[in-house]
Formats: sequence, structure tokens, C-alpha cells
Amino acid sequence: MTHSGRWTTRSSTPKYTNPWISVREDAVVRPDGGEGVYGVVTMRNPAVFVVAMTDEDEVLMVSLYRYPTQAMSLEVPAGGSDGENLLLAAQRELVEETGYTAREWREIGRMNALNGVCDAPEHVFLATGLQAPASVEDAERAAREQKAEGISAVRAVPWRDLTRLVADGEITDGETLAALMFAAATLGRL
Repeated sequence: MTHSGRWTTRSSTPKYTNPWISVREDAVVRPDGGEGVYGVVTMRNPAVFVVAMTDEDEVLMVSLYRYPTQAMSLEVPAGGSDGENLLLAAQRELVEETGYTAREWREIGRMNALNGVCDAPEHVFLATGLQAPASVEDAERAAREQKAEGISAVRAVPWRDLTRLVADGEITDGETLAALMFAAATLGRL
């Protein structure tokens, strides 16, 4: 008996939904012909990731507590698009999480997080020509957003230090690692 190497969905049952995700359980036929159950998490809107480069060849990164892992994480600014234009979402996330704006923007990659269990499209942007908050009000607004998201620090990490931070286990977020790889490829640093 031969099989196509593909999965077949026999039925799909919604299990949970909120404004950000939905979870379903599918009755499936596996590529080997056996039957099983597959749980799938679907993000309602694509996410955006921002590799923000300073003129000094540093990457702006945020330190924040991640509830699912119960640990601090060093990451590039990121977040949900909330259904808005992806570039506008990336620009909003950079301001909210760091207080900075950027003069130049470029989409440099697309990826899928945890594609073994999730349907979670993600878009990576490179931001350059960074500018610090323009006013005290802008800085205060960014500080409020950072507090709301659990961001404890914004760091400008020299590009040359990124590999060491990965090797030392300080950068462990898979999406940040992938976003930095897209930046490395775009900047010719592989």
C-alpha cells in the first residue's frame, strides 16, 4: 500500500478562541495511513519582528519576562499586527517597545513560528536611521508601554556580540534568532 506523504484531515473541531489565537483539534490520517489527532494553534493576525540597527552597528533588543517559560528573554522588538498594515505594525512595535523610530524600513523575511503545532505567519523588518524619542511625552509613552508589556530593559547590543550571546544562552528566543539570521543574510554577514 502506498501513501501520498501528505496528511488528510477527516474533521476539525474548534476547542478555544480569544482575540489573538484559536485552537482546534483535527482528526487526521497520517502520511503512513494511520489515524490520529492533531492539535493546531492559529494566530489570528501575522506577527512582526524588527531588527533595529543603530548607526554604531548595534541591534536594539528588549529584555522581558515570558510567562509561558517563566523566564527572562532577550529579544528583538516584536508583536502582533492586530490586522493592520504590517509595516505600520512594525513601526508601532518599535516605538512601543524601545521608544525609537526609524527613517528607513525594509521587509527582509517571512517565517512561521513552531510550524509543527502552529499556523503563525511572521514578517521580519530591518529598521535603520534610528532616532531616540523626540519629546519627553514620547519617552513617557514608551515607558508606559514597556511597563505594560513587562519589558525591563532596552539594550543596544553590538552586532559583533550577538554570536557570543547566542552561544552563552542569553538569546534563546527562536523567532529572534531567525530574525537576526535574516538580518545577517541581508547585511552580508554570514
